Amino acid sequence: MTPAERYLLLGLRLDRHVEGIVDSYYGPAELKTEAESGDPVAPSQLAADGAALLAELEDGWLRDLVLGLETYARVLAGEPISYSDEVERCYGVRPARIDRSVYEQVHEELDRLLPGEGSLADRREAWREQNRVDPQRLMPAMRDVLAEARRRTRELFGLPDGEELLLEEVHDEPWWAFNYYQGNRRSRVVVNVDVTTTYDDLLELCCHEGYPGHHTERATKEVALVEERGQLEETINMVPTPQSVLAEGIAETAMDVLGEEAREATLAILRSYGVEYDHERARAIKDALQPIRGLGVDVALHIHEDGASEDDAVAYAMKWGARTEARARQGVRFVTDPTWRAYAITYSAGGELALAYHRNEPARFKRLLTENVRISELAAAR
Repeated sequence: MTPAERYLLLGLRLDRHVEGIVDSYYGPAELKTEAESGDPVAPSQLAADGAALLAELEDGWLRDLVLGLETYARVLAGEPISYSDEVERCYGVRPARIDRSVYEQVHEELDRLLPGEGSLADRREAWREQNRVDPQRLMPAMRDVLAEARRRTRELFGLPDGEELLLEEVHDEPWWAFNYYQGNRRSRVVVNVDVTTTYDDLLELCCHEGYPGHHTERATKEVALVEERGQLEETINMVPTPQSVLAEGIAETAMDVLGEEAREATLAILRSYGVEYDHERARAIKDALQPIRGLGVDVALHIHEDGASEDDAVAYAMKWGARTEARARQGVRFVTDPTWRAYAITYSAGGELALAYHRNEPARFKRLLTENVRISELAAAR
């Protein structure tokens, strides 16, 4: 069995312990059948299998991926690995806390930007509700914005022939939206309509999950890496690996790389639905919040390293993130979910690393869509 096949089997076997850590799989059916046969392999054995594979691999992308899975198996086996070490070994980035002065500066800016009276959390939530896309209009509006983002993505980067994105709504999930990549250049994107989506979120959501974000990356790499180069390891997307940092980095910066014309086109689409809103203030609020994009990492550290209770973590997120209790609990639910507990860093660190690398230059962004650039190379660009 090749190292790539052993990696796939390791990932598929881990998924039997924590369903969902395999984000997508379109590799050999016989490996999936083998992974699902018999009793689940014990995490301690999977950790040993991962360690044996690591010892045989040269430094490179596949080794980075295997290290993530080996670490995850060790955590499942109950080994005493600190949360920070777990995150760093899985993702190649060590978590760091946001300085309190940064939160305070953001709060000052939000106090200036958010209309109304009361707490920042209440004013922020009132603003979001005031600018919420009607759930009945959300799917139609998203389809229109996706079509525009797709057109611009094709012009800038090209798209594989036959790629397709299906859009659906879901309820009661710990996340806002999700891309289920199905192979054969197709994605199923689901949106949790229980979570508020504002007018200003619309383009970001479409770019993040679709064009030129997750769907574009996965469809492009299926052609460039699997079909053309035979890189079998690319047929699986695993949550606890550097693959997630790269994917979220692409998705987090996907909207800006399309440029200002994409924003203007989205405003025109919203106007066609009879929507007018203060988009300049909305953008200023979004920009003001950017320095605390890593709040989820802080909350996770508070729980997993400081020993805070979930209620204490909710209070922390409410205070420093200017969030209502409901939104804070949604965030805590995410970082305590067995699948996602270490994942929060992929958004903030991934976005920072990707932007430092491509600087909104289409040619450099396209390299991220077509190659697996190691986290160490992204970090060197900072």
